[in-house]
Amino acid sequence: MELFDNALLGLSVALSWNNLLYCFLGVLIGTFLGVIPGIGVLASISLLFPITFHMEPTSALIMLAGIWYGTTYGGSTASVLLNVPGTPTNAVTCLDGYPMTKQGRGGVALLMTTIASLFGGTFGILLLMIASPVIAGYAITFGAPEYFSLMVLGLVAASSISDGSFLKGLMMVTLGIVIGTVGTDIYTGTPRFVFGILELSDGISLIALAMGVFGVAEVISSIGKVRTKDLDKKSVSFAAMKPTKDDMRRSWAPMFRGASIGSFFGTLPGTGPSLAAFVSYAIEKRTSKEPSRFGNGAIEGVAGPESANSSADQTSFIPTLSLGIPGSPTMALMLGALMIHGIAPGPQLMTEEPSLFWGLVMSFWIGNILLVILNVPLIGVWVKVLTVPYHYLFPSVLMFIAIGTYSVNYSVIDIIFVAGFGLMGYFLTLLRYPLAPLILGFVLGPLIEQHFRRAMLISEGSLMTFVERPISLTILIITALIAAWGVWSGLKARQINKELQAAETAAE
Repeated sequence: MELFDNALLGLSVALSWNNLLYCFLGVLIGTFLGVIPGIGVLASISLLFPITFHMEPTSALIMLAGIWYGTTYGGSTASVLLNVPGTPTNAVTCLDGYPMTKQGRGGVALLMTTIASLFGGTFGILLLMIASPVIAGYAITFGAPEYFSLMVLGLVAASSISDGSFLKGLMMVTLGIVIGTVGTDIYTGTPRFVFGILELSDGISLIALAMGVFGVAEVISSIGKVRTKDLDKKSVSFAAMKPTKDDMRRSWAPMFRGASIGSFFGTLPGTGPSLAAFVSYAIEKRTSKEPSRFGNGAIEGVAGPESANSSADQTSFIPTLSLGIPGSPTMALMLGALMIHGIAPGPQLMTEEPSLFWGLVMSFWIGNILLVILNVPLIGVWVKVLTVPYHYLFPSVLMFIAIGTYSVNYSVIDIIFVAGFGLMGYFLTLLRYPLAPLILGFVLGPLIEQHFRRAMLISEGSLMTFVERPISLTILIITALIAAWGVWSGLKARQINKELQAAETAAE
């Protein structure tokens, strides 16, 4: 009964004309900026953040939240159509979404991202409403050892995404960690690997890395290879968006698993939608009876991660609002909006500001419904981007990537890094190294170091702290099993390839 009363209170707040307008503006702006490669949620919210100084706190949060999960919807569009993640969260969607586009099924992929995002968002909101106090209490019990073990699990899972060997995936994760160490040591303040370049003191931009290895590398590799006449015009029709029964049959279970994974990682500060999407993809590939389909247009590789990141978008508000712990830079901006208005986030927020908390939660329902209403009719518009001649389209993509990257830190060196990472991504692709694990290694590397060093300080240098705590030990055991599975699967695949080659040689 209390939950029902709180939902009614939230609806009365969220359905006010003022808040409805800001919710609509938030999701519309978020979708638009998410579609444009290189802009992303951080740039979007940063640019609009000053506007919230003159708004009511509830309206400000509703609009900022709409931009937050709206960019996830829009970012999947750029990933599917152009192989350029609108946000880093959508990077994994490129792996199967873009191959579907090249097969003439871009409309189907986009429609399924919308359905999966709605499913994941709905799952996350329900969990947020029903289990918020329980989950908040559960998340706060995680210490540095548990977080370190969880990050290691994420990296090993990322290695298993690789279409090649498990070793290549692990090498790319390691490269991502190395790139992530550039900057200032958070404990000593000592510059590391900055080579006297002041702009590197804050580290390398995630946006520059993601846009380079996924966006610029794709443009380089497509030069002279893609022609508008190669595209099937029927694939951009509204009728072509209808998924087959087989698509729907293959998608429901991944969407449910993705929503569950996203809800779990969303509640943990420091993880969020990016890790959730990568882990969801890894699980779908490893549990599939036909893993060879992944990377070649598997609908499960689109539905699972999109459901996961949307669910994580919603549940990431649990540690932010309930514990006052921002799980990402975006959530830090949300906390900043609260504090500017004199509201202290934390366990007391639900009791002292119930209209704000529940009004925000119920606005998520409205926002996700608005996103479906906006996205489904506009899918045809986005798919028609494919009909634009590529000698016009790709230079435009490069322009948006450059503008979006520069607008985050207003640093020319970020543009140089985008170009450099683009060349690196192109050559790594030629050598058949997977790029997706590189991004996750970059994101989680600094977090792994932070939690490892904190655990060492607390335990006075004893490594046993990671196996003495039951939750940490359980996670490490699961990690070891996944690693063993990855090695075994790689060796088995190599043996099968050798047998096939031998059979072909004998047949000749």
